[in-house]
Amino acid sequence: MKITVVSPRDLGESEASRWRELQKTSPSLDNPFLSVEFTQAMGRLRDYVRVAVIEDGGTVAGFFPYERHGLGVGRPLGGFLTTCHGLISVPGLRLDSRELLRGCGISALEFEYLVPGQPTFAPYETDVRPAPLMDLRGGFDAYIEQVRAQSAKNYKTVRYKERKLGREQGEIRFEYDSADPATLRTLLAWKSDQYRRTGRVDRFAQPWIVRLVEELHARPSAGFAGVLTMLYAGDTPVAGHFGLRTETTLVGWFPAYDPEYARYSPGIMHHLHMAEHAAAAGLEQVDMGKGGREYKDWLKTGSVMVAEARVSRPSPVAAAQWLRRVPVNRLRAVVVENPTLFRAADRVLKGYGRARSSLQSRPAPRDAGPASQPAAPERSAAPERSTAPERPAQESSRTR
Repeated sequence: MKITVVSPRDLGESEASRWRELQKTSPSLDNPFLSVEFTQAMGRLRDYVRVAVIEDGGTVAGFFPYERHGLGVGRPLGGFLTTCHGLISVPGLRLDSRELLRGCGISALEFEYLVPGQPTFAPYETDVRPAPLMDLRGGFDAYIEQVRAQSAKNYKTVRYKERKLGREQGEIRFEYDSADPATLRTLLAWKSDQYRRTGRVDRFAQPWIVRLVEELHARPSAGFAGVLTMLYAGDTPVAGHFGLRTETTLVGWFPAYDPEYARYSPGIMHHLHMAEHAAAAGLEQVDMGKGGREYKDWLKTGSVMVAEARVSRPSPVAAAQWLRRVPVNRLRAVVVENPTLFRAADRVLKGYGRARSSLQSRPAPRDAGPASQPAAPERSAAPERSTAPERPAQESSRTR
């Protein structure tokens, strides 16, 4: 086999067409983060993005998008931003992993969201877990009946809150696949605020990530597109989401809501409307991604398997990378998958977020000179909320 490394911008239309053709050869590759359009968008914004073009007997047998950083450090495409990585290839392609790393000019690769069972990486898988999805293949009515059967009380509470929101704030309406840049800006502002007040790193403080989302929103195609959705009460937006889709799969990416309306559970309400409109648009599933969130447990009606793996070839860089990243990532995985530990860590992060917001909002001393003046304060933190669509509270006796 021959491995040629190129920049995404160097891929011609014939290579892009071959990529799309290979992606359709297996249901496990039906994920927008594996699409050539996503790789090309990343390549336009990040110089370290590369694609290994794999040829077998003169025919392109696969593509492997990745990031090549300094000193030969390799990372999956998109790293912490994305939730699916792997080879886009003919079924069953067998390629020695170390030869792939050598051809890519990197010493090690660590995956948290790997397509499981690919022969090149399968021997190095350390964990395989299910990620929840909303199965819409039977249509929305079949999906919602299963949700009701799994958790009738939660479903009843959400619908009650939806009626209450409509009465108190204005008629409920839902916009699917909005093309409005202002609507996208509203969603990203909510998400940035959510990151800050819950102690997380604000991804949208990095301009290139904002540009990536804006570009993906503005360049739809038949087989790949960004999908912006928004739930309104009257003319007021209350919850939204930006994700990516293929022809059949919508992948969750950036859900957020206005904390002022958190008592109505607008995030879960939005997800149910999103599933209804996605099914009407011909999509077959909504991939919600792995992670410990209660709302996913009762919204899910199916799952997709996701693997973790680490591949390396002998080198000082690979050893250093292992020492720096692997123990921390293993600890993180234990915390995320254990509900008790996750809740404890979430409380700590939220406390940190409150303290950080309080310090940044504190006015400077009047006698402080220019050198001691703080940066411009962020908006004060809102009352504490969950970082995802919240779990509906039980109904009171007055509402039954």
